[in-house]
Amino acid sequence: MPLFSRHPAPEELTVTEAHERVRNGQAVLLDVREADEYAAGHAPGALWQTLTAVAAGAPLPGGVANLPVLAVCRSGNRSRKAAELLSHRGVHTLNVTGGMRAWAAAGLPVRTGTGHDGHVI
Repeated sequence: MPLFSRHPAPEELTVTEAHERVRNGQAVLLDVREADEYAAGHAPGALWQTLTAVAAGAPLPGGVANLPVLAVCRSGNRSRKAAELLSHRGVHTLNVTGGMRAWAAAGLPVRTGTGHDGHVI
């Protein structure tokens, strides 16, 4: 066994690909940002669990079922780590490149928990 083992980088997809897969019921979006970031604005229908909780091995939120998980954060760094961690747990997980910043820049919807227009912080 090598001294340092490398795991392959998680698969990635764009925000428009992620939006399409979620809209068609082919995947679930998992936002791994902190509570204040999620509250300020997230993709409609996104499930939420912080990267800290993922790293601690917390069970995924209800609604994941047997669908692929699309991990998203603000820029794509935390979600890449979440995708790696979840993949090691046997969960088919892809990283959304560019994160919520790219999501908003693409004109995709961003909402608060009350359904109002949100913003990415």
